[in-house]
Amino acid sequence: MKTMKTKSVLGCLGILVMAASFASCSSSESTAEDAGNGEDTAGSVYEWSVDGGVKACTQILFSNGKEATDGNEIGNGDAEFVFKGKQTLKKGTYTLKGWVYIADGAELTIEPGTVIKGDKVTRAALIAERGGKLIAQGTATEPIVFTSAQPKGTRRPGDWGGIILCGKAENNQQEMQIEGGPRTKHGGNDNADNSGTLSYVRIEFAGYPFQTDKEINGLTLGSVGSGTQIDHVQVSYSNDDSFEWFGGNVNAKYLVAYKGWDDDFDTDNGFSGNVQFALSVRDSKIADVSQSNGFESDNCADGSAVSPWTSATFSNVTFVGPKLDAAFQNTTDYINGGSYYPNNGSSLGKFQAAMHLRRNTRLNCVNSLAIGYPIGVILDSEKGDTQGAASQGLMTLKNIWLVGMDITGSDYNKIYQDELYDYSTKTTDATKKSFASTFFLAQSGNVVRESWNDLVEANGYTPVANSPLLTAATYSGLSNWFVTANYIGAFGANDNWIGGWTNFDPQNTEY
Repeated sequence: MKTMKTKSVLGCLGILVMAASFASCSSSESTAEDAGNGEDTAGSVYEWSVDGGVKACTQILFSNGKEATDGNEIGNGDAEFVFKGKQTLKKGTYTLKGWVYIADGAELTIEPGTVIKGDKVTRAALIAERGGKLIAQGTATEPIVFTSAQPKGTRRPGDWGGIILCGKAENNQQEMQIEGGPRTKHGGNDNADNSGTLSYVRIEFAGYPFQTDKEINGLTLGSVGSGTQIDHVQVSYSNDDSFEWFGGNVNAKYLVAYKGWDDDFDTDNGFSGNVQFALSVRDSKIADVSQSNGFESDNCADGSAVSPWTSATFSNVTFVGPKLDAAFQNTTDYINGGSYYPNNGSSLGKFQAAMHLRRNTRLNCVNSLAIGYPIGVILDSEKGDTQGAASQGLMTLKNIWLVGMDITGSDYNKIYQDELYDYSTKTTDATKKSFASTFFLAQSGNVVRESWNDLVEANGYTPVANSPLLTAATYSGLSNWFVTANYIGAFGANDNWIGGWTNFDPQNTEY
């Protein structure tokens, strides 16, 4: 990194000299070779530098490409920009432009009630790098909203990039490049690392597909440590996964994945945190070409037996699948994106499973409810030995209710038959049930049934009076981090934790 500083000069002549110098350091005029200092119209001085060949500044707000303490643009408008200061965004409305990196040692704090609109032209994204912090602490009455800059009625999945937090906690590949294209790496050996706070936050219409299988998710968490606070976060209409964890051990509570494109909760590369109280709701006309799931979980891409294992524990999750729409058909003719098709290169496909567990994962799920998917659970040993982990008790799937599924289980990706799969011949045996359904039904507290009418309201997640879900949970064997609730799924009889801060119609909201 190269940095040049200008000393203060007293007197009128010195002020004139400084003014001439600063005038050449605005974002639109400075270059990587001519990094220096700049000032806004109030005379505040900002230090410019170069970080990895990208322009960097201690100021994050701009107005028409010029530094400004009262500006409403986050980033200088370049494709990439590095923020190296410590700054608080006052409550207001801002536009995020380009990929804005919060560098090592930098901190961006956002006040409650703030709205940040992601610019479509520059495919904006906000990325906290290792050692950087994003502190977005909203409230139930004043959430912080990251959304599309497009007018209401025209917003689509993938209008902008999304939010990425990267930390220094462990993953099973040591150091990794974050998914989606940004320069940022994540991973280390500090499992208590702190990447900031996301609390009472909404992320809407994010996830631009920069390359095939290299999309930024709504919220991406790379090796994020337990010192980070994640709670009350809603991701809506993401153009890839709603939430994805790559390693790390951060805990999270009160998550909502609403009408995403691909998977709702994707766990990879040794993620070992805890998650409690989570809701996913699907749009029956939006599914990815890779086949969309509630959970998708891998130990790593090739299924290697490497540690730390993907061994996160989820409790009190409700998956509301596409079959709650009575017109649903699991065909590419029906699944056409509807009015939300973004026409940005994203490919549509079919819905698959509430839970697709594969590639040596040891994911755990308890006290949870899944309604209306083609498949309940897939235990897939195409790469690695997920079925072996299940048989050896290295994975816990207990107190889970599968309701209104076409089939209980399958053993292989894109196989919609509850039949035992032979990996050597790549055929199924119709005389035997799949390993997945046989294993699932043998675990304590698991229930498979057809009707959800006496369980939940028409929305698929609010329990009806006297629902058997309300008293069916058990917490034996879980860490004391988990709240002991009595109920299966995300909600109890009087537990409306989505009230006030969520938005289930962001398309028509005037921001």
